[in-house]
Amino acid sequence: MKIAIMQPYFFPYLGYFSLIKHTDRFILLDEVQYIRHGWIDRNRILKPGGGWQYIKVPVRKHARDTSIKNIRINNDLDWRTKMLGQLQHYKKNAPNFARVEKIMEKVLVSEYDSIVQLNLAGLKAICEYLKIYPVLQIFSEERFAIDPPNEPDEWALNICKAIPGVKEYWNPPGARDLFDRKKYRSGSIELRFLENRLRRYDQKRTVFEPGLSIIDVLMFNDPDHVNLMLDDFVLD
Repeated sequence: MKIAIMQPYFFPYLGYFSLIKHTDRFILLDEVQYIRHGWIDRNRILKPGGGWQYIKVPVRKHARDTSIKNIRINNDLDWRTKMLGQLQHYKKNAPNFARVEKIMEKVLVSEYDSIVQLNLAGLKAICEYLKIYPVLQIFSEERFAIDPPNEPDEWALNICKAIPGVKEYWNPPGARDLFDRKKYRSGSIELRFLENRLRRYDQKRTVFEPGLSIIDVLMFNDPDHVNLMLDDFVLD
């Protein structure tokens, strides 16, 4: 069995979905500390006139050491209307605007108190649209009996050990230096790094903005082509 473990990101970039598609189980790690200015409550889309802008979910005030699972959305603010409004400029040039807008409306129509539940709903909606049917699990709800990690790379290792049949752990390449491959092999787990090639696509602009939310990818590419993009990776 191949698994991947990532924090629950908000409509993340293409490489995140490549991991989801190509592993057997995908676990959303929500018992680690929430870090401000990360990807839990925001992501990037194109900005009218050039460049990019954030779409962001407001969260309530919390202690610095609050875990992701305890982050609550500030629904006193009308953030849904603002976010859907930020997408409207795509209508002029993006061939799949109507379909993507429907996905976003479907996700945002429900009330969420937890940022984890919102992000899970977003991941499920995108996967359904792409006809990907993954096993998505929230770490805090599974109650895995794992050994306490002593190093950052031991979260994934100890989770792998707690799940029968796990042979490989897949991770994005950005955190490669944090992982000790020998440590994983000693635990009978093969550590692999999936690097999606993130090729350019036509954003109907002169300057291409790389690494944006999956929302932007879907605006300009139909599901079949997105799946080809998800399959375009190097595995180390």
